[in-house]
Amino acid sequence: MPVPSASSDVSDVSDSGDPVPSSLWRDRDFRRLWLGQTASQLGEHTGLVVIPLFAVLALDASASQLGALRAMGQAPILLLSLFVGAWVDRWRTRTVMVLTDAGRTFALGAAAVAGLFGLLGLPALFVLAFTVGTLSVFFDVAYQTSLVRLAHRDQLIRGNSALEGSRSAAQIGGPALGGALVSLLSAPIAVASSALFFALSFLSIRRIRRTESTPERPEHPEHQERPERPSRVWRRIHEGLRFVVGDPALRAVCLASAAFQFFFAAVMTVYLLFLPRELHLSGTTVGLALAATGPGALLGSVLAARLPHRFGYGPVLVTAAALGDGVFLCVPALHGSSAVTVAALLAVGFVFGAGGQLVNVAVMAVRQTVTPDGLQGRVAATITFVGMGLSPLGSLLGGFLAEEWGVRTGLLVTAAGMMLSPVVMALSPLARLGRTLPAAR
Repeated sequence: MPVPSASSDVSDVSDSGDPVPSSLWRDRDFRRLWLGQTASQLGEHTGLVVIPLFAVLALDASASQLGALRAMGQAPILLLSLFVGAWVDRWRTRTVMVLTDAGRTFALGAAAVAGLFGLLGLPALFVLAFTVGTLSVFFDVAYQTSLVRLAHRDQLIRGNSALEGSRSAAQIGGPALGGALVSLLSAPIAVASSALFFALSFLSIRRIRRTESTPERPEHPEHQERPERPSRVWRRIHEGLRFVVGDPALRAVCLASAAFQFFFAAVMTVYLLFLPRELHLSGTTVGLALAATGPGALLGSVLAARLPHRFGYGPVLVTAAALGDGVFLCVPALHGSSAVTVAALLAVGFVFGAGGQLVNVAVMAVRQTVTPDGLQGRVAATITFVGMGLSPLGSLLGGFLAEEWGVRTGLLVTAAGMMLSPVVMALSPLARLGRTLPAAR
């Protein structure tokens, strides 16, 4: 754990109800991380709507094609997460985030130019989704590790609340902006907006000045400048896997996350078909419906700094997951594009966002608290790999069910599947966590 410099003004804080301790906000490097992560998340959430909507509305993609497109964007999680975790533990997170922001800016900028010349077809969207997904894996693992190197452990829950709150703001603006741009202007302009957000993230994060401490290199000088041998990388990956498997709480996080992410990927594939084709909503209204998760997630971020200390982490995790996931079971009953339907969709998104954010912040605090500093990147990557590695298969399942059983039935089945996640939590050691978290072992 790096020792903060005197100028950084990071100090121990009391267990107050403030979402973020003021000492963190006075720390310029934390503000730069927060701003960069906010811009990055805004670019990501804009892109998550722009690319699928462009495929559905402009290219008339089928259900199976949309499922395959979403799977392409999620495949890097399955293919690369474990390796990325091993690498990030050896690198400075600032360097990783800056390079990935630059890469995503270039990829999306090139796609926007291609779109202006009429070359942004479905094959190009597949390539774009895979490229951006690959770079996002690096960024997400690095940013989940960066706070541990910038703040004290007793500031993690509130620091995470701030970072997750910025992600909530991105969930508000990103989908609405993406849907509006695709509907009112053009896909190239919508893609370019994502590139601009990643460029802003690049400019902010590169200004972080604090020198991070990373795990020491091998003791023998002759090996210090050489790339790590494959066997050494695999050994480091195995250390992360073994730690997660050996910790009951982290093992439960993996199982619950895997169940949720698999069925959530399936739900979102069907949902992106259900809104424009079954309910006949415009791109702008689809964006607003998706953006409704943002205000809910913002509330969830605020509550996450208070509720676990009052009621215990276990009860909050199980209750929030059950409410947030269960609300999607109401969506297949909706018909038409009336104001009542739109209001119901906004309510569903709000509850889902609030419950999901409570779970996200609490789970991240559990992971960061029980994990030693030298394993943070590998543990984050292992949980990402197990939790989100099945997302591509979930997207394919959603496309298959929508095509074979119909969009409405497919949505009902996949939404019911999401309830497996809170069941796993309720039957695991996570449900027994109290108001304080165990220390790293």
